[in-house]
This record gives sequence, C-alpha cells and structure tokens, in this order.
Amino acid sequence: MRIPILKLQNYLLISIQVELDDQTAIQFQEDLLKKIHETGATGVVIDLTSVEIIDSFIAKVLGDVVSMSDLMGAKVVLTGIQPAVSITLIDLGIHLQGVHTALDLEQGLIKLRQELEE
Repeated sequence: MRIPILKLQNYLLISIQVELDDQTAIQFQEDLLKKIHETGATGVVIDLTSVEIIDSFIAKVLGDVVSMSDLMGAKVVLTGIQPAVSITLIDLGIHLQGVHTALDLEQGLIKLRQELEE
C-alpha cells in the first residue's frame, strides 16, 4: 500500500489514513524522499490524525523521515498526533527531538511557513 503525497506550491502534504505497518512505513519513507528530490519541495506536512497505534519501529521511521528530509533541504511538521500515540512514544522512551509538531493540518502549514520564514 502506498501513501499518497500531494504537492501544494513548494510543500508536500501527506495524510496517513491507514495504520502503518513496517513495509508501508519503509515504502512511504522511500516515496517521500524521492518526491522531495523530484519536486525540490522545501516543506513537508505529515498528518497523523488517523494513526491510532504506533510502535518503536514506526516511530524510528518517522524520526528518520524528518532527519532525512532535513538533509535534503525540506523542513517537516508532524500534525494530528493522537493522545494514545503520544503516550506510547513517551512510554517507549522515544523523544522526537527537534521535530516540529502542530495540532492539525492548518496549523502545521502555518508553522511550516514560519519555519521557512515565508
């Protein structure tokens, strides 16, 4: 299963509407990095509103996606992190250091614009 990646101006928007398994997460990582390279996007918003469960592997992949995107010149904002996901991340001892977050997609775009000073 592939996760759709939409382009809006210089940004990429992703709304993850499925529970992520390991294979889907890896495929998403590869697709996103390829899309950043193809489009020259400077910002990415990943909406996790529909994700209710996360494990340590998926958290690592998300953290890696943020770091890899940053290396390619695209800032990432994660939005819509559910309470259960937040609790799980803390319980697992996973801290997404330096990862920008926002409550929803609209606020994520605002934060991304602020980060990019547009």
